Amino acid sequence: MSALIEGSWDDARAIAAKSFSRLAKERLPVAACIGRTLSNDARALVDLPTYATSAMDGYAVAGTGPWQIVGEVKAGLPMKDALDAGHAVGIATGAVIPENTFGVIRWEVAQVDGKQLTGAVLKNQDIRPPAHECTAGDVIIDEGTVLNPAMVGLLAAAGFDEIDVVVQPRVALVLLGDEIQLSGIPRDGLVRDALGPQLPGWLVAMGAQIVSTQYISDEFDLVVSALKDACASADIVITTGGTAQGPRDYLHGALTAIDAQILIDTVKVRPGHPMLLAQSGSTAILGLPGNPQSAVVALASLGQPVIASQLGQDLKKLAVVTTASELTAPEDFTRLIIGNLIDGHFHVAPYLGSAMLRGLAHSQGFAIVTKPLTAVGESVRWLDLPA
Repeated sequence: MSALIEGSWDDARAIAAKSFSRLAKERLPVAACIGRTLSNDARALVDLPTYATSAMDGYAVAGTGPWQIVGEVKAGLPMKDALDAGHAVGIATGAVIPENTFGVIRWEVAQVDGKQLTGAVLKNQDIRPPAHECTAGDVIIDEGTVLNPAMVGLLAAAGFDEIDVVVQPRVALVLLGDEIQLSGIPRDGLVRDALGPQLPGWLVAMGAQIVSTQYISDEFDLVVSALKDACASADIVITTGGTAQGPRDYLHGALTAIDAQILIDTVKVRPGHPMLLAQSGSTAILGLPGNPQSAVVALASLGQPVIASQLGQDLKKLAVVTTASELTAPEDFTRLIIGNLIDGHFHVAPYLGSAMLRGLAHSQGFAIVTKPLTAVGESVRWLDLPA
């Protein structure tokens, strides 16, 4: 397949979403699977509820009243014998309903005189029937779902001790540049590294894991060596800087040297125009521009679809929102504008420059602007930043 050179943002995003395969699965304890992606449909191992249980604290009664209270049923300790007509037992919420129960009278409305109980009751009142929520074998969570705490609780209730999830993509970071300073106040023309500290947070939120981080000077041989090492240990290699065609930009040549295939080479988008996506074997190589906001745009534009495909997730359809700000984009380009949704309306953030992070730091996502002028009240697509 020939590279997409300066293609549209949507075309580039589609290529990123379909060029890589889902990774293998691993089996983990259910409690360890929050935030992980389910690798197969989860089918309930038992009926839920497994037994008929009481929905309230009260009294299980058999036959017509008044009833003689003959005992108590606690949660987790079912009554062994059937309940005789004219008898009642105290029952806790979640306790198994005794055989022959007509209904449950809530304790707050029950009238008790010694061991005698009176009160109004309807058939099956406050009884949770078995299999009311699901039957054993029902699909309760679909393949490709990112598991939240409630889903993990559902899996446990449905009988799972362990569950199969997709392995998290392993990401190797290769940060390029002679000008990077890793600590302290910038001096002598250097700049503080703003991408090394933040990229792991974005990537973990997208479902990936960081396996290595290298800082490499702008020397061709060093870039080639770093790419080889990273590709040997990672599912995704992410570089920063060096994606353009300047005199110290060696990424293109290094990709040729390791026989990587370039899939996307620049995209008609601002910021982030010189983003790049390549493939070496089964490993994705994502080249982010060096400017911080451009790099995050590239990561959200191409990195998120690559990670989603390796996790077996469908690329989410972007929401459509109304803009409260007038928006512009260069002719024939898509522009990603940082900002926030307030009452469902998009508001532009300040500090929009591609080298700036202040506006991004206080934004929820991007408006996807495709027209030279989008007026207040018009619709735009919305791309959430991962959280």
